[in-house]
Amino acid sequence: MNRKFISNSNYVLRKVLNNEEHLDILKDFIEAILDINIQEIELNQYLEEKEKYLPKEENFGIADVRIRTNENEEINIGIQFIDGIYIQTKMLMYYAQIHLNQLEHEPKREFAKTITINLLDFKYFSSKEYYKTIKIKSNENNIQFKELELYVIELPKLIIEDEENMTKKEEWISYLKGSENKILEKIKNNNPDIKKLDELAEKYWMEEKME
Repeated sequence: MNRKFISNSNYVLRKVLNNEEHLDILKDFIEAILDINIQEIELNQYLEEKEKYLPKEENFGIADVRIRTNENEEINIGIQFIDGIYIQTKMLMYYAQIHLNQLEHEPKREFAKTITINLLDFKYFSSKEYYKTIKIKSNENNIQFKELELYVIELPKLIIEDEENMTKKEEWISYLKGSENKILEKIKNNNPDIKKLDELAEKYWMEEKME
């Protein structure tokens, strides 16, 4: 994994990315991972506002955003790193947190479909693919989510076969995984949003203070 995020990955990235000025980075990442085009994106400030009230074991998540796609669909999206214990529980708890935080907004705001992106720095599923979509359907018609949609990315499983022609998704996963320096430099030169995130992470560690 990229060593800039080795210490409490969710915390570091949450501090770096939960900022209106850096929504372009989140937009580029989400578009790459979900293969969609985003028309509008805004931060849901739930994580930042609730952080001090959450016990350490529940203090997870990188970002929670509301997007509108080019097809005019609204989606609630949460992004988190997961460590190696209680993986399925953490995926479902996080999904519930991100979906239900919509209640924190004005009453007239309608519930939107929720998707979570779960990043794992270890191999978990038996399949060889590094990228998996999990959908869980409800048999209750009155349940708000109807279908849970979770995206899981196992960073160690990514193998780049053509370094000269990486997809944007491969660039992002390679960067978060922490590839060798020459590949990382190529990625940063090719993707300004990844370069910006790298610089923000570098700045964070330079200015970090013990609390």
